[in-house]
Amino acid sequence: MTHSEPSELPDEDMPRGQPTGVTDGKTGDFVNDLSGANLSWADLSGADLSWADLSRADLSGANLYWADLSGANLYWADLSGANLRGADLFVADLSGADVRGADLSEADLSWANLRGADLSGADLRGADLSQARVQVGNVVRSNAP
Repeated sequence: MTHSEPSELPDEDMPRGQPTGVTDGKTGDFVNDLSGANLSWADLSGADLSWADLSRADLSGANLYWADLSGANLYWADLSGANLRGADLFVADLSGADVRGADLSEADLSWANLRGADLSGADLRGADLSQARVQVGNVVRSNAP
């Protein structure tokens, strides 16, 4: 997957759209606000969660294999032990997120905000971190080659 360079908008001005793969079980309406949701150990492989608000959500141990999380707000989310292999996290906000022990191999983290994220033990082999905003300390503790 390839993305063009995002516009130079400040983070708060980034557009937030509707995801196309998550619907309310009762109404069938698309769900965009999943902030604080308990999705631990959920199978969300291949789900379209682009531009969704998953801030402070519990996604620990969740299967997000090849999920589209581009532009998603994952601020302070718990992604510890999650399978994010091949996930699209282009321009996603993972600031302050707990990503310890997560599999991010082959994931697209280009232009993502990883400031303050804990990547201890995370597998970043083959991940695209081009133009990602990171702090040196949170990457050196990962399993990147």
